[in-house]
Amino acid sequence: MLRRDFIAQSTLSALALSLSATSSLRGDETKKPLHIVLRSSWQVVNIGDIAHTPGVLALLEKHIPEAQVTLWASRDLTDEVAAMEHKRFPKLKIVKGSISADGKASSAELQEVLDSADFLLHGSGPSLVAEKDVAAFDKHWKKPFGIYGITYSGGNAETRALISRARFAYFRDSVSLALAKQEGISSPIMEFGPDGAFAVDLANEEAAAKFVKESGLEPRKFLCCIPRNRFTPYWRIHGREMTDVQKERLVRNNEMAEHDHAILREAITRLVKEADQRVLLCPEDMSQMLIGKEHVYDKLPDDVKPRVVWREKFWLTDEALSVYRLSAGLFGLEMHSPIMCIGNGIPAIVGRFSEQTSKGFMWKDIGLAEWLFDFDNADDVSRYAATVLEMATKPEAAAERVKKAQQVVTGRQEATMQQLRKEVGLA
Repeated sequence: MLRRDFIAQSTLSALALSLSATSSLRGDETKKPLHIVLRSSWQVVNIGDIAHTPGVLALLEKHIPEAQVTLWASRDLTDEVAAMEHKRFPKLKIVKGSISADGKASSAELQEVLDSADFLLHGSGPSLVAEKDVAAFDKHWKKPFGIYGITYSGGNAETRALISRARFAYFRDSVSLALAKQEGISSPIMEFGPDGAFAVDLANEEAAAKFVKESGLEPRKFLCCIPRNRFTPYWRIHGREMTDVQKERLVRNNEMAEHDHAILREAITRLVKEADQRVLLCPEDMSQMLIGKEHVYDKLPDDVKPRVVWREKFWLTDEALSVYRLSAGLFGLEMHSPIMCIGNGIPAIVGRFSEQTSKGFMWKDIGLAEWLFDFDNADDVSRYAATVLEMATKPEAAAERVKKAQQVVTGRQEATMQQLRKEVGLA
């Protein structure tokens, strides 16, 4: 009996030690919770830029539910957008601020968050947007950090060195990944990692249903179309005096506006006349309501206009995505509305041009090369309207294509999140 008691007691002790070690790594109730700080939230004038944040938050919630997550947001995060995010993530803590040259946070709240952080994750975006903040965290806190789903268009020696020190660097398109390798960036893990906006699951179904009904649209019997200029007219959005560079960009916008939007008008006309579909002209950023009116709606044939709805007011990501879910598909000249559509099972065609970054090439990376169009390429332009029409008239084939793309995206999301789990000791 004594021998059996001794063996039993030894086994229990060993098990307790094992559980204690696991608790230490995983941040169970016996220890402070594992704390991941997400540096994200770039601007609020574009529903795509807004979408980066709730997309990555949804991935963290799904794959690392044990973690406490704090959003370190940019200063321009509005109360309205924060309320939308809190509706979906009610326990989310949001802080703002910066780090001084001597390593002090600009507020006691941010200081406390960074002191307690176990890992800093730079969220998805058009570049290493918060490079200054990540560099300061790396220098003064000396804790691990990672980079999730960015486009890389080249950088100086400091940028390359910083990315190389990341535990992982995931690039949202293969062109960015190839350039980073070519420039000698050497993070231990450098791979394709989908844009965070693929995971957005925000919803405002009540507002969406109301808008669709009041606009005379019917679910699955309309497509969404998003216009845009070659360069986003931020000078107009923010009401600022134009710089010389912005004046040059305005010239380019005016030069290409008819070329680019005539292609959209052709697709809209064919949808109305050949597929008996209606079309919603809608915005991704705050400048595009006016662009849609001037360059698309006003120039449509008179017998087409009654079948087209022009949205004149901006919307937030939750309402926009809920409307997209009611549609039969989306096409146009933006990137993140298509990303959100594919992530939510809605077919979407992307038009791009040379003035944009390489982000559009992610459509090839996820198997949607046939739905990626270069508006500077005459052959692509000639096939655009027919492809939009095909997407609308062959919904089963379109749905199958979306499903395959989703499988690529979710597979990479799983792999990248599992890597993050390893980095924080949860493998």
